[in-house]
Amino acid sequence: MSNEKNLILAYDVGTTSLKTCAYRLNEKIELVASSMGEYKLTIGANSLAEQNPDDWFKAMTSTTRQVLTESGLSADQVAGISFCSQMQGLVLVDKNGKALRPSMSYMDGRAEAQKLSCGSKSGRRPAGPKIEGVPINKVLDSIRITGIAPLSVKDPLWKYHWVRENEPDVFKSVYKYLDVKEYLIMRLTGRAVMTRDSAAATFMYDNRPGKGVWSKAMCRAYNVNPDHLADIIDSTECAGGLLKNPASEMGLPEGVPVFGGGGDASLIGLGAGAVNENDAHIYMGTSGWVSVLTSKRLLDLTHMIASITGAIPDKYQYFCEQETAGKCMEWVKKHLAMDEIGVYLEKKEVSDDPETVYANLFEFLSDIINQTEPGCGGVLFTPWLQGSRSPFEDVNARGMFFNIGLNTGKRMLVRSVIEGLAYNIKWMLESVEGKLKCNETLRFVGGGALSDVNAQIISDILERHLEVPEYPQNTGALGAAVAAGMGLELISGFSEVPSRIKINKVFKPDNKNREVYERNYSVFKKLYASNKQLFAELNK
Repeated sequence: MSNEKNLILAYDVGTTSLKTCAYRLNEKIELVASSMGEYKLTIGANSLAEQNPDDWFKAMTSTTRQVLTESGLSADQVAGISFCSQMQGLVLVDKNGKALRPSMSYMDGRAEAQKLSCGSKSGRRPAGPKIEGVPINKVLDSIRITGIAPLSVKDPLWKYHWVRENEPDVFKSVYKYLDVKEYLIMRLTGRAVMTRDSAAATFMYDNRPGKGVWSKAMCRAYNVNPDHLADIIDSTECAGGLLKNPASEMGLPEGVPVFGGGGDASLIGLGAGAVNENDAHIYMGTSGWVSVLTSKRLLDLTHMIASITGAIPDKYQYFCEQETAGKCMEWVKKHLAMDEIGVYLEKKEVSDDPETVYANLFEFLSDIINQTEPGCGGVLFTPWLQGSRSPFEDVNARGMFFNIGLNTGKRMLVRSVIEGLAYNIKWMLESVEGKLKCNETLRFVGGGALSDVNAQIISDILERHLEVPEYPQNTGALGAAVAAGMGLELISGFSEVPSRIKINKVFKPDNKNREVYERNYSVFKKLYASNKQLFAELNK
């Protein structure tokens, strides 16, 4: 066992689970141990999506103890703690750091009325010309000061006002407005902070060169109490030392440095090694995105893409998000495959080959997808199960299977889900490259990158090379470990990061199915426009 104090505990706080990863920061960054705890995401009427913040803390403490116990690691070797987490949540806390209500997830889209009233105290809709329902003068001021604009009903700004209008007693008790990892940092250190990427997601952050502060003008424009905003810190900055009580619950020494870390949108690219200008990565987790590192402040209102503040100073992630990615495969597991649950839950023979044994259902599904005809006989799936944010924004959009015939079997439906995800990624990539050309080879990360079948289908449909790092499902945690490592001076600079990350596999596009994919993709892009009004009638 090493006695060197270079161990980082990195917490990847996802939509439905938290993973604790212990990294040793040697010449190559080494994953020593990991543990995962799950929690509930409550989905309800009117696009409600909420979680209990205490569930994140419980998952963090239990997985920390499990990592230390099962790996035999000494708590005294832990040099620091850092976070990568889901973003654009709304966690309102009192002065003791206690959450006043459930966290409103990035998926929550109930605040349409607050967006249309632009957060006004009267609740009346402002007069004059608008973009996506927001007065054009405020949009232009937002773009000038923050580089982005709050045009999505799912932006946390509107959720803040939803609570103000619908739960006034809760709102009166608010001390600070935090995001997901910031809630956990306050639980650990007693200090209310926000890293710059989280601050930017509030639309109150002035990210112009030489600024990097809360904007009083934006607070006035959108009726946000500046006292509710936390101290701004860098991703590599120490927020404070671990307090006695949480240290005891986690099995760690009091005083361990707790670093800011970052949101998943900024740290997953860092963990993927996409740290140079125009480096791009594709992420497929519960949600998904295409993101390119750039020094430019860019905004595409048509496709809802923006340069968001990232972990690397003076750099942005030009970011195009998909609300449900791996969540679509989870839906497949629950609703297309679970009729044979007694077969799939254990290692049993579940294929025509009696010698084949599958460790889990997703492994079986990957094999089935690989055996199924590319193009799925013309069947298409739209992956908008919880609405869409990019390349179009519509909270009412939904998933569907299109062009089912008498010869359509379940296996075609399953494969069409992966192809539909790939078509949506291609649409996002094309939209991104409308303003910013990215480097030819893309990094592919997230839980979806564990499947070679997924990676090959995406490579074929995008007609691009994909590189998959080792442990692609942990790239967010790896990015958090890098941020802490830089704060501790165990890593001297961001330029070091690519050489410390091992690339596990490379996928090259196979053009034999190009014609059928191009045909299907052409139809896929037309499905939203053809059904937009119908989605609104059913889901408004």
